[in-house]
Amino acid sequence: MIDHISLATADLGKARRFYTAAFAPLGAVEVAVTDVSAGWAIDGSDDFYVNLVAPETISNNPKTHYAFSAPSRAAVDAFHAAALENGGTDDGPPGLRPQYHQNYYAAFVIDPDGRRIEAVCHRAPD
Repeated sequence: MIDHISLATADLGKARRFYTAAFAPLGAVEVAVTDVSAGWAIDGSDDFYVNLVAPETISNNPKTHYAFSAPSRAAVDAFHAAALENGGTDDGPPGLRPQYHQNYYAAFVIDPDGRRIEAVCHRAPD
């Protein structure tokens, strides 16, 4: 059900050192690093990220989000529509996010309590 979790950090270097050390006993290794994020995985599936944000926004940052796996692009579309119809706020309509990979199709909403929720399908269209 959970595709990945992404947390905000004000110090990417410190977060990388912490999570790399903490995850090593669990078998997770760092698999994705940019100037503004880092990701860890077990068996190559990047499941956990930290994203660099301004320190003053750390307590309530939209970069902290929970991504749920969707079986199809149609399911991502339906997730977005249902969320908006039931108290959610749009934070990124359904569509491709090629900056992640060519088949990354996702939608983002803010739930009624202010959490950023994503549905993502990694599959090519049928």
